[in-house]
Amino acid sequence: MTRTLKKVAIIGSGIMGSRIACHFANIGCEVLLLDIPAADSTKDSPKGMRNKIVNDAFAATLKAKPSSLYSAKFASRITTGNIEDNLSEIAACDWIMEVVIERLDIKQQLFEKIEVYRKPGTLITSNTSGIPIHLMLENRSDDFKAHFCGTHFFNPPRYLQLLEIIPTPFTDPSVTEFLLKFGNESLGKKTVLCKDTPAFIANRVGIFSIMQLFHMTKSSGFSISEIDLLTGPILGRAKSATFRTCDVVGLDTLVHVAKGLQLACPTDEEKESFILPDFIEKMMENKQLGDKTKGGFFKMLKGENGEREILSLNFETSAYEKGTRRKFAILDAAKPIEDTKKRIQFLLADKGEVGQFYRKSFAGLFAYASNRIPEIADALFSIDDAIKAGFGWEVGIFETWDLIGFQQGLALIVAENKTIAPWIQALSELENPCFYKNSNGEKQYYNQISKTYDAIPGALLDLDALPATALVWNNADCRLEDLGDNVLNLSFSTKMNTIGGGVLAGVNKAISLAEETDKGLVISHKGQHFSAGANVAMIFMMAAEQEFDELNAAVKYFQDTSMRIRY
Repeated sequence: MTRTLKKVAIIGSGIMGSRIACHFANIGCEVLLLDIPAADSTKDSPKGMRNKIVNDAFAATLKAKPSSLYSAKFASRITTGNIEDNLSEIAACDWIMEVVIERLDIKQQLFEKIEVYRKPGTLITSNTSGIPIHLMLENRSDDFKAHFCGTHFFNPPRYLQLLEIIPTPFTDPSVTEFLLKFGNESLGKKTVLCKDTPAFIANRVGIFSIMQLFHMTKSSGFSISEIDLLTGPILGRAKSATFRTCDVVGLDTLVHVAKGLQLACPTDEEKESFILPDFIEKMMENKQLGDKTKGGFFKMLKGENGEREILSLNFETSAYEKGTRRKFAILDAAKPIEDTKKRIQFLLADKGEVGQFYRKSFAGLFAYASNRIPEIADALFSIDDAIKAGFGWEVGIFETWDLIGFQQGLALIVAENKTIAPWIQALSELENPCFYKNSNGEKQYYNQISKTYDAIPGALLDLDALPATALVWNNADCRLEDLGDNVLNLSFSTKMNTIGGGVLAGVNKAISLAEETDKGLVISHKGQHFSAGANVAMIFMMAAEQEFDELNAAVKYFQDTSMRIRY
């Protein structure tokens, strides 16, 4: 069937529910946001008093920064109510999503009420982050089961790219296919198909990564500030790195997931990694939970002059001190390497303490991720996609393994006495084992089931994988290549993809060739940002040297080229 989504019901108006509601409003949907009625209200109470819980939660979300809405006016697309007075209105909705407290009994009770009003064929999902999806379906109808699955958004939904889709054995395959496509194309997400296993994919692997670093902290010889330095942007990861991320999320939240995994995964070969180190237990006792308690691994103070001072936790004394962060020559040498993958290769090859730290931590990651196949996912790219989109990593785990070479990565696992997954052992017997290959711009992955290299479904064309024969024209700042299908592609190679004379010349050349040959033209390239804009350094030099005629000509050239692209 052809499915369209015009109206969505979100039941549960907490931080996640309200923010998910905002993101559906962002894409043009009407949203019905419901919660329980105020405890001190009755059916005869004024509407404002009756809906106090949902209205207060929604108002708090509208004030929060960064904004969950593209435009403040989109708030008008969201209508609030409560599940006693307004639940019947879900009959007019195309998708009903439950985002209530993480208790199975409460979710089951809510679904029983929902089934009274839900029209057959309506999508019904739960945004749980840990409760097994199939357990929620007890006593539900066949139609409910066929249209039900888990949809795990990451917070904040507008900004974090990952959306995990978790079907049950009863879910109609067309429903799963629709949600994967809709999440990708309409919600702007990286949708990842997950199995119904504890913490799904991103949190299962991501929490292990953090817990492994917890256990390595004291033995590594690095301070928490130094570990954040080593595990942040230098590796193509978020600025909050490891410990600062824990402060933002909340140590109690992380501990809850870790304890849950320890109990729910008794056969996990690394289950002891989810046991809390002594210093984490002590932080929990002291309520040093992060930003929510004004102090976790770090504490921010404001001096009399208003300047911020960030202190680090001393695990021995539980007191906050001025952070110690040494300078590492290897990091200074790595920073000028703009390509993240080449920078990671460089760091992993270091013979000093930094390289040793990286090799030890990646050995654990390589082993753990590979042992989760086929437990949490059948395809290795699902794990890479989830960890990149959910935790903000530029390079996935298997992509990193490929960077240093399959055999070298396997040697790291052996050196750390980690468990080798059976499919990894089988892959090692191939002539040139690797996890990803490129074929004429198509990215392929090793399928451990068929033992073949298959195209990644929905993957973007990889410009780095185009054959040399694709090059049509180039200069020092850009390349024009033939993508096939009667389409050309122009890519920039300047720092931060800035636009100067060489790029403008390339744009004009590309348009001319496309017009002459009746070919389509795409302007696309790699980088964290599409372009930092005009080459300001060049403009500054012209202005400083008072070359105003040249500057006027450069501005006009830029404007004329922009108009040529437009028309």
